[in-house]
Amino acid sequence: MTKAPRAVLAATFAPGDTAVPAARRFTVEVMTAWAATSVLAVAEQLAGEIVAQAARAPFEVVWSHLEDGVQVEVRQKGVPGGVPAGPTVLVDEWGVTFSGEHHTHWARLPLPGSAERTAAEWSMEEPSRGPIWMGFLADASDLLAGTLDPDMVPAIISQIVVPRLAAWCAVYTWSGDGGPQRPAYLWHTDERRIDELREELATAQIPQAGGSMQLGDSQMLVIPLLARGRALGVMCLGRPDRFAEDVFQYAEDIGRRAALAMDNARLYATQAAANRALQRSLLPPNEPGEIPGLDPAVVYEPAGETNEVGGDFYDLFAAGDDSWRFAVGDVCGTGPEAAAVTGLARHTLRLLAREGYGVAAVLDRLNQAILDEGERARFLTLLHGEIKPVPNGLDVWMVSAGHPEALRLRPTGVVETVVTSQSLLGVFPEATFKAEVVHLDPGDVLLAVTDGVTERRQGGRLLDDNGGLAKLFAECVGLSARAVAERIRRAVQDFAPEPSADDMAIVVLRAR
Repeated sequence: MTKAPRAVLAATFAPGDTAVPAARRFTVEVMTAWAATSVLAVAEQLAGEIVAQAARAPFEVVWSHLEDGVQVEVRQKGVPGGVPAGPTVLVDEWGVTFSGEHHTHWARLPLPGSAERTAAEWSMEEPSRGPIWMGFLADASDLLAGTLDPDMVPAIISQIVVPRLAAWCAVYTWSGDGGPQRPAYLWHTDERRIDELREELATAQIPQAGGSMQLGDSQMLVIPLLARGRALGVMCLGRPDRFAEDVFQYAEDIGRRAALAMDNARLYATQAAANRALQRSLLPPNEPGEIPGLDPAVVYEPAGETNEVGGDFYDLFAAGDDSWRFAVGDVCGTGPEAAAVTGLARHTLRLLAREGYGVAAVLDRLNQAILDEGERARFLTLLHGEIKPVPNGLDVWMVSAGHPEALRLRPTGVVETVVTSQSLLGVFPEATFKAEVVHLDPGDVLLAVTDGVTERRQGGRLLDDNGGLAKLFAECVGLSARAVAERIRRAVQDFAPEPSADDMAIVVLRAR
């Protein structure tokens, strides 16, 4: 009975002159990853020969690691034009199989020895010197540098060194709480032996300073994971019989790289958690509840995957009896400096509004408060307004401090700019502000956004070029506030294929 493969690696290739070289390079990577360098040259030639017969259409190369060999399959849709030629290299078996519209040209190469190597085979095996192992160390560095997830690093370490350096690997991380030693990740060339190995390790006392010891039928090397003067854990490698000296040197080298990757991932995770907590603290703490005559909606999306605290913010809150306030702002820059100004602005707006200051007076005082920050000050664009229900709709008293224009959509589809832009905040000490009143009849919709919407870029074109935002807004007649906000958000997302590089805040106020 054919046993399931121990590992499978596959890749899809486009037709053309580069198909064969690309498939050969993929084969080299696979054989190196599986430490099957004894058949590397033959496997590379075999893959090239089979792929050369399939390079006229897209195809998939699948390598399978069997217990006693490796098998290559070249899968392709459609029936080949002629009888495929057999390989010129010595193989165990080869053939062509058909399944529906697909055909597969395959061949199997034997591996010297079985997957479960004897102690003599391990001791006689000499690791490859020269370019292949230098490439292995470079690939190991790339893999370790490719993740910032602390939980993934131990898994990557284990799968880098097994089976290249050892029959099994256990990675321990020190938590500092004095708890029992348990491996964060454990890997073995024979997956059936992982539970047995875990039981053996459970009774072993792992030396944190490193060293060599016997564990069952394996010699175990313990490599400390040290980074920036701190012990983060250990990497335990095991194999029958003894380790060669150069394996110990390679393991130490990988240990240094692994420890640095683990430390970087931990630092990143700590910083990301702090940034997320800070970002949450800068958002409104709660919803304002039911506002008579108003259907509101808000969308807020920080940009990118860098976990930077954004400079965009919004707010919608009750300012007193029959009075509500809203704000949409954008602080220059990102990070802690921008966050400090964001927090100052949002808390100042709420405090002064509840003290009864009008929207213009609030901005006068906020401007001075930002300037008082001195070198820490950042300029800020802000649209701030007070909403008052009236018998025939809503009156909104607004001030725009250099912010992207606010738009009003009439039920007829007419879109108008409704407020005049005044001075930025945090730039001119002598700046004063004047509020303008905008009336919303039932069915009217007011839209306020940050420049993450208006300046969404596709090549050399912006979303708001030639009144693009107003045209998009005009298509939202009859929609609820939530539907309008989602329509704008999707349009920003779809405007360019790449992720947005700027934060985005959208506030929609619809008179019922």
